[in-house]
Parts: sequence; C-alpha cells; structure tokens
Amino acid sequence: MSFTYHYPHMAVTADAVILTRSQPRKVLLVQRGGPPFKGMWAIPGGYVDLDERIETAAARELAEETGLRIGALRFLGYFDAVDRDPRERTLSLAFWGMVADEHASPLAAGDDAKALGWHLVGRLPAMAFDHAEILRAAIEAAA
Repeated sequence: MSFTYHYPHMAVTADAVILTRSQPRKVLLVQRGGPPFKGMWAIPGGYVDLDERIETAAARELAEETGLRIGALRFLGYFDAVDRDPRERTLSLAFWGMVADEHASPLAAGDDAKALGWHLVGRLPAMAFDHAEILRAAIEAAA
C-alpha cells in the first residue's frame, strides 16, 4: 500500500491493560528499554501497523512485550492529549482484560520491553506517557 498525505496526521498506538481478577488486584507493566521514558514502567502497547486492526495490534503488542496471549480484550477508550508522546502527535486506543491471577501464564519480557512485572494497583511506580491515566480508567471499568 502506498499513501500520500497532504496534511499532518497522527500516529496511532494500541495499549493493553491487564489486571488480575484476584485481590489484591495487580496490573501487568513493562519497563521500557528505550527512549522516550527509558527505564520507566508502562502499559504494554505500541504502534498499529497500517495493515492491521487496532484490537489485533493491542493483542500483538501484548504478546510481543510480555508473552501473554489473552482471549478477549475490551475497548477502554481513546487517549489523545496533544503532548502525550514527545516523539510525535499520537492517539492511543486502549483496551483492557483480566486474568485469574498473576501466575496464569508464564511471562517473559520481549521486543522493546527491558523487564516486566505485576504491580499492586494501590502501589504503582511512576509511569511513562499518560499511562497512569489509562490505568485509572481501566481500574474503574473493572470495578
């Protein structure tokens, strides 16, 4: 496919918030291996390829960065703050899903994730981008 744009346009990313059903609730986060926000924690996600659906991109990014494959992701919402990504104007479409507990599947950091881990929802590290806002919305949706 070849595209020519005469007007500035946004990049599109897809993020996947994964929460545990068990209490205390935890969230799966990845530690960024590169800039921007290198070393900070983030929700698994990334750019949508031109030839894929957005929900497919969210599931692909989740699998690439964590090894987790989850059956159903639910649409959470869009996040479009003008300055949410210092690289370029980016629109993120966020999804969420749940697993029985943090040991539901063996995980391994991959792609551009330096590390990964389950974090208590009430004791989160500093987050990259606007991911704290996205995570708050997912916690509310899961309540």
